[in-house]
Amino acid sequence: MRTWSPARAGRVNSSHRACLIARFGFIYAQERLDAETLLRTFICDMELVQRIIYIAAVESFRAAKKAFWKLKISVKGTLALDHVGPEPLEVAALDYIACHKDLYDVCQSVQAIICSMNMNPKIPCPREVDFCVIRNLIRELCCLAFSMQTLIPPLDIALGVDGELFNRTMYYRSCDSDFTAPFVAYHIWPPLMENGAVIVKGEVVTKK
Repeated sequence: MRTWSPARAGRVNSSHRACLIARFGFIYAQERLDAETLLRTFICDMELVQRIIYIAAVESFRAAKKAFWKLKISVKGTLALDHVGPEPLEVAALDYIACHKDLYDVCQSVQAIICSMNMNPKIPCPREVDFCVIRNLIRELCCLAFSMQTLIPPLDIALGVDGELFNRTMYYRSCDSDFTAPFVAYHIWPPLMENGAVIVKGEVVTKK
């Protein structure tokens, strides 16, 4: 039977955290660009394409966190029936979910996000555009966001607002930005956060 100790839990959490942060970086560097290429076959406006992908990232994290919260309540209720030992119930629940990620119905989240985006009035796309074309990106982001909730503390993204003051500690400017502009025109990618601190910067476009 496995024994629990804070030191061991910390090492496991640290290793898992590093892998998830690296995965977040890879999605930004590669899979985001693949999604851009797919959308560009239907949409000529690059700004609209980048806005769509940013919304997909935000919605993926929101959906995954909601699903995780519901699952954690269920798991804690089940484990509480016969939980014993020094390991806190909260930690036991997080460990259990981390080891049984198949409990997360990611397909349900993906479908809900796609339906929501297809009906989003803030995304003025041609009728023939179906966001199923970026299903793989949404799925990867949902799975990543879900796994990030099993960390102590969890990782999350910061939500941006168009027109906000540019913050160099949170964002990089895109190469086509006006580097003298003090305000964010729109967001390309969200920053990754831990307890209010920036772990990985996001990307924005600044314009006057």
